[in-house]
Amino acid sequence: MSTLEIKDLHVSIETEQGTKPILKGVDLTVNTGETHAIMGPNGSGKSTLASTIAGHPRYIVERGSITLDGEDVLAMTVDERARAGLFLAMQYPVEVPGVTMTNFLRSAKTALDGEAPKLRTWTKDVKSAMSQLRIEEDFASRNVNEGFSGGEKKRIEILQMELFKPRFAVLDETDSGLDVDALKVVSEGVNRAQDTGTMGTMLITHYTRILRHIKPDFVHVFVDGRIAEEGGPELADRLEEEGYDRFAATETATA
Repeated sequence: MSTLEIKDLHVSIETEQGTKPILKGVDLTVNTGETHAIMGPNGSGKSTLASTIAGHPRYIVERGSITLDGEDVLAMTVDERARAGLFLAMQYPVEVPGVTMTNFLRSAKTALDGEAPKLRTWTKDVKSAMSQLRIEEDFASRNVNEGFSGGEKKRIEILQMELFKPRFAVLDETDSGLDVDALKVVSEGVNRAQDTGTMGTMLITHYTRILRHIKPDFVHVFVDGRIAEEGGPELADRLEEEGYDRFAATETATA
């Protein structure tokens, strides 16, 4: 079992108005085999957490730590984090003109593993994963995300996750922009990877609809850069009924 541990994490960004604190003391532990839903209103710090774990240079860690099996993640470069087993499915996947999906996937897998996958086995694995995610075969020869719809881009993110086999996957609003069918297909891909028992998942979302397909073990509610409440799947059901207004009222009362 592997463990991703976040302790007292404080993160800020630089704006035209000066330094703006975003995360204000986050503590969170995720083990392989677990699914954690990170929920909360807009601007609460959920995506900042994802970007900080991945190593986005915009986010400045003021205090705290992120460790993976005791190793200092914050001391790692972005590519070292990927090789250590961290994967980020981005909220807005970028286009990569001039690079085909086939070349990108195999090059990335080679960089992660330190050696190229055997071509026959790799081709079979890619075709199988694409089929399960309902990605047409001709996408393999197209440039990465170029001209893809929002739903197609999200399925490509999950394709990467299934093929790269990370120890921890951070899924940043993977459900946004998905229709009912695409949501089901993407969720099935996450569940396949999670069912291996070798991956931990942090699922960042505003809504509970994806949690009907991906059952979380733990739910954490972010408000104003902190975890305001934690619980099991029943907490997501309460949020469905009550929304985030009660947390906003608490923040106003304590401000």
